[in-house]
Amino acid sequence: MVEDVGVSQESDCLLGKNILLIVSGGIAATESIKLARELRRHGAIVSPLMTSSAEKIISPISLSWGSGFDVITDWDPKMPQLGKFDGLVLAPATRNTIAKFVHGVLDSPAMMALSAASGNGMPMMFVPSMHNDIFDDPVTGDLLESVSEMGVKVFYDDSKEGRRKQPDPASIVANFSNFLNSSLEGRKRVAITLGANRAPIDSIRYVQNTSTGETGWSIAEHLHMMGHEVICITGNTTRGPKFKLPDIRLDDSPSGMLNLCLELAKCSSRPEVWIHSAAVLDYAPRPEQGKMRSGKDAWDLSLYPTKNHISELSNEVSGTIRIGFKLEVEQTQESLIEIAKSQIADNNLDAVVANLLSESLGEGKNRCRIVFSSGDVIEIETIRNLSESIDKFISSTN
Repeated sequence: MVEDVGVSQESDCLLGKNILLIVSGGIAATESIKLARELRRHGAIVSPLMTSSAEKIISPISLSWGSGFDVITDWDPKMPQLGKFDGLVLAPATRNTIAKFVHGVLDSPAMMALSAASGNGMPMMFVPSMHNDIFDDPVTGDLLESVSEMGVKVFYDDSKEGRRKQPDPASIVANFSNFLNSSLEGRKRVAITLGANRAPIDSIRYVQNTSTGETGWSIAEHLHMMGHEVICITGNTTRGPKFKLPDIRLDDSPSGMLNLCLELAKCSSRPEVWIHSAAVLDYAPRPEQGKMRSGKDAWDLSLYPTKNHISELSNEVSGTIRIGFKLEVEQTQESLIEIAKSQIADNNLDAVVANLLSESLGEGKNRCRIVFSSGDVIEIETIRNLSESIDKFISSTN
């Protein structure tokens, strides 16, 4: 094994999970080193296995460096590829390897590992990567349909430059983590609002709350990786998600975001959890028609109250878990907690994430605190801690 320099730990979503990473002989094998390290960033223990074709594209010593373990490349009397694993990722999954798997060909340690994993019910994800003309061949479609019917999760990207390129490592790991963790107890359908509302002043100007969406995206990403079904209702943000989330609905106006929430709350498969992290405009102007010309000494604006999203949703979301957010300025921590408790009582919430503007700007030890309807309060130091605490709370609450 090559001495490894280690990776920074980003989450515990795959903590202690033994993952068999099989690399077959597509050009996307060059991405396997990054993929192995990304799996480790989320706590996975990665055992790498390469086909002989993959060895012609990258060196086993490189993948050993990325994974931290020796690479299985040939037959071994101890059969390490048949060890006890929590999940398997085949990336890239060439059509040749997929076809051999479907038809039961056992001509290498990789094919034996795939067959054994299928036989013992191990969660498996295939990541096909090939040119469009091969991917669009009906035979390929039949093969992918066959592996899906066998319980294998198939994950691939949109067509780019005439090819189905392998998705980026963060997207592969996020989708694999969701797949693996979806069988955990307490998984739920979660709606989260995030980002900032904005409202027009005239045809080209607007007012907007100061929210980046960073906290909301981070919570949504973590809950997705922990196996929950996440629906994001988003306003304006300064960044997108780190990987492609499956359900994102966009409207940055106060009324538009509320309408999206109401529509979701009334559907047959309504969310079991509501997390209101969006910075909703409490006041908005009535916009001027056209453009207000420059050069005037002053422009007096009147702002009018908007509808409170949490209270407007109350009748539609009864019986669900509800978490609000409260940002205040020029308050003590004690008074902030009392304000959060009042918000819980007034809106029948289960918890409120409360912080001061100074804390959101990085001043002080803590990022925020969670105030629960029970009266308990826990201090939160980082966004990661917040995401993990919310996951723990909603997973353990019926």
